[in-house]
Amino acid sequence: MTTPAQLHFDMVVIGFGKGGKTLAGAYAKTGKNVALIEQSSGMYGGTCINIGCVPTKALVHRADEFRASGERSLEEANAAYESAVVFRDKLTGMMRAKNREILLSNETAKLIDGHARFISDTEVEVTAGEDTLRVTADYFIINTGAVSVIPPIEGIRESERVLTSTELQKLTPRPKRLGIIGGGPIGVEFAGIFSSYGTEVTILDGAPALFGRYDEDVAQVAREIIADQDITAHTGVRVQSFKDGADSVTVTYLDSEGATQQLEVDYVMVATGRKPATEGLGLENTSIETNDRGAIVVDEHLRSTVPNIFALGDVNGGPQFTYISMDDYRVVLSQLVGDGSRSTKDRKAVASTIYMNPPLSSVGLTEREAIEAGHKVKVASKPVAAVAAMPRAKTQENPRGIMKFVIDAQTDQILGAQLLVIESMEIINLVALAMRHGITASQLRDEIYTHPSITEGLNEVLAVAAPVNRSEEHTSELQSP
Repeated sequence: MTTPAQLHFDMVVIGFGKGGKTLAGAYAKTGKNVALIEQSSGMYGGTCINIGCVPTKALVHRADEFRASGERSLEEANAAYESAVVFRDKLTGMMRAKNREILLSNETAKLIDGHARFISDTEVEVTAGEDTLRVTADYFIINTGAVSVIPPIEGIRESERVLTSTELQKLTPRPKRLGIIGGGPIGVEFAGIFSSYGTEVTILDGAPALFGRYDEDVAQVAREIIADQDITAHTGVRVQSFKDGADSVTVTYLDSEGATQQLEVDYVMVATGRKPATEGLGLENTSIETNDRGAIVVDEHLRSTVPNIFALGDVNGGPQFTYISMDDYRVVLSQLVGDGSRSTKDRKAVASTIYMNPPLSSVGLTEREAIEAGHKVKVASKPVAAVAAMPRAKTQENPRGIMKFVIDAQTDQILGAQLLVIESMEIINLVALAMRHGITASQLRDEIYTHPSITEGLNEVLAVAAPVNRSEEHTSELQSP
């Protein structure tokens, strides 16, 4: 038997995700020898640019444009969808190539194509077809991301018509009828994309109501927008089975009353969450510990239970956002070439967005969470259409939504915000910055903003802040049904 070739690097990064690729480049720039191992050339650059943020938001953009263009024929809808897919593929292809180029522009960086598997705490084996390579390193960085959760439901793995979000976004032609299992951010986003092109979309969700983690006043507006986009949602359900027909799949489920129901669609997308991608990494051959969700256990500096092995991004069980993976890079770089002071404990006011139309962005505490935490609360809230000094939404012909802020009545600090409004993914960053740096609600209210913009809505919305009743009755009213 031929002995595998063996190489040593100062750092080996497993996975081409945001945090890992950025760390690999930064470490190589210090003159260190770095290898980045990626098992799929279709994933150069990571999840975000290939199957996550970038391609899906490209589809969202084209879908929103098509919906705004008015009534169209079936043929026009199909052509527009096909055009959106081509646009997405061209964009992601260019970004993959650019990411590869950026990495290899560093003289001391090497890209290794293959599947990496630990054989000990100090060595990984890389396989690509018949080729095998053994690699050792001073530091290993695990950056393998996450994969879709496939729940253990009868017929789900046997069905050829049950797809993940990765598979669905590559499906052509578009389905006429689509079922979506799960009403979280991914489910809602894909529902909006396909309904824009005329696909009949039905969401089946186990939670009592969609948008349950938001305050009920915000959630209700979001649900109304979903319904207005011809998206049907059944909540409080329990899916029982999937069964393929000749050109369809039937989903059998129990409704919120416990009655058996069936949904026949062309395809089903399962959007029941994502889990850390640790399977096949050979962690059983190491001293690396994982938790009950399969995530690699790390400390506040992202160091695993093996001191020279770090875990970045979704694989460490933190919030599944690209920008968190980017901050993970900063934490680890601080350990390796900085003063070591940066920590995950530094993070606060991390914002998020659901890319529905309009987008729903949030940061910090909801009203009910703030009250339950013992704060004396003021709330500033207005429907978007009622914000007179913010014509931007009306000029864009999309004045739907609501803007809501939760404020500490004693300190005037912003505790949280929920913004269901166009361009909210931009405005929420300003709010989060204010929260992180102690800028008060009054200061944010009295700033000078460009016109017309969504930002200037802060002048008017924050001016209506008023104390709320802290009674148990009021708190219960904020709960989702």
